[in-house]
Amino acid sequence: MSLSPKLEFRQTQSLVMTPQLMQAIKLLQLSNLDLISYVEAELERNPLLERDEREDGDDIVAGPGKASIESDGFSGEDGAGSTEGFSGERDGDSGEAGDWSEAGAGSDWLETRLETSADAIGDRLDADLSNVFPDDHGHAGGDPSPQPAFDPWASQPGRQQASSEDYNLEAFVAGEKSLADHLADQLGLAVTDPTRLIIGHALIDEVDEAGYIRADLSALAERLGAPMALVEEVLATLQGFEPTGICARDLSECLALQLAEKNRLDPAIKALLDHLDLVARRDFAALKRVCGCNEDDIVDMLAELRALDPKPGASFGSAPVQPIVPDVMVRAAPDGSWLIELNTETLPRVLVNNSYLASVPRGSRPDTERAYLAECLQTANWLVKSLDQRAKTILKVATEIVRQQDGFLTHGVRHLRPLNLKTVAEAIGMHESTVSRVTSNKYMATSRGIFELKYFFTSAIASSEGGEAHSAESVRHRIRTLIDAESADDVLSDDTLVKLLRDAGIDIARRTVAKYREALRIPSSVQRRREKQAELSANR
Repeated sequence: MSLSPKLEFRQTQSLVMTPQLMQAIKLLQLSNLDLISYVEAELERNPLLERDEREDGDDIVAGPGKASIESDGFSGEDGAGSTEGFSGERDGDSGEAGDWSEAGAGSDWLETRLETSADAIGDRLDADLSNVFPDDHGHAGGDPSPQPAFDPWASQPGRQQASSEDYNLEAFVAGEKSLADHLADQLGLAVTDPTRLIIGHALIDEVDEAGYIRADLSALAERLGAPMALVEEVLATLQGFEPTGICARDLSECLALQLAEKNRLDPAIKALLDHLDLVARRDFAALKRVCGCNEDDIVDMLAELRALDPKPGASFGSAPVQPIVPDVMVRAAPDGSWLIELNTETLPRVLVNNSYLASVPRGSRPDTERAYLAECLQTANWLVKSLDQRAKTILKVATEIVRQQDGFLTHGVRHLRPLNLKTVAEAIGMHESTVSRVTSNKYMATSRGIFELKYFFTSAIASSEGGEAHSAESVRHRIRTLIDAESADDVLSDDTLVKLLRDAGIDIARRTVAKYREALRIPSSVQRRREKQAELSANR
């Protein structure tokens, strides 16, 4: 066997993602809340980034320390600074009042640097300030003096200045008590034995958000080294706490605790609670046999069950509801088209602070500082460009969606067209993955409500007449409309729904109708018939 040199050439192609590209992709798929958090973190980290505090429509005047100010009532055509009510005679003075702009041109009222010492102010006003005390808030001329600009209690720790602009009222609001804290407070008043207190706190730790104890009590007793009877006694004590029905092990026990407090836990309703599966199926015939009651009694007991709280612990420690803020606003134009614009409230506006960069001396800076500033400048520029590119991409995708779903915006859900990512990507000249990132966690405000951008992308269902395909969302809307319009004597089965939909030009299978019905959380025709009959019996 001989060895010989061999030369091979291989050509490969790979996609190298630069940090800037990764940043742009990351920003594209972020929601407005996540985007604001990301930008806030960058503002704290990068000294060359600053927040754009200008309002929409403000003019930018080149030059440091310059700004353009225009206000109604302080600019007119008669001359600079001349306003109605500030020209002519004043207080019976026969002399000319003069132009305020001319009077102020040579005076010191417009000086930007004023002396704040008592002597300088006394010389300027030709008055003696020796008898003026900062703590004296007396009355002048019978009129009450304005309230002091400072809080006399501000020196005390933990108090805020009441007159400050950043006065925070939420600082005085007590925090919401959790369910565990609420039960622990009651346990400290009801139990004094240390052993029972330990068992009680261990049981409270096992209570979930709905107020149930799902843990195995035998395993808990073994872990604590306590007898099972003692654990059950402490559990019975906890079940007597407020809210009623807390610390139950299942739904039946929770409802039984609430009925026992109302003195309504009779043998018939106990049998009803033991067979909640029959209640869920609306099997009134079986319930009458189990409870030994007639149909009217069953209806009355079910009405009592509906008045109870199946989740007694849900009222504690609830997370704040975060409202949905749309990213795109769509409204009708006078000519019949649609006006599409981005929601400026969800767009963080940042600028590159070039003045700060210019103020840093360049002469004797170490290499590490120069590299750090160069990196900060590059990151700031890329962030500004990425935010701008993100806004343009969202607007482009939203415009194409509105063009495709014009029928939905005009006539409603029944005219929602089937749409996929490929169609939009080909129309705007982008990749499908880009469109997918844009439509994630983004919302559009229309005249018909606020919808997620992914709402407009639905699968197609063929037409039975060979025409245009129907959207799956519009088909689900048709199914819900048909079921809502049914009566107790004419409950529509899945086969009947298939026939009605095919008559309307929608070619759909029975299993698809059942799948859509279950997705809409609509019970079967048998359960709906039982419920409607029960409602009729209750209303008689």
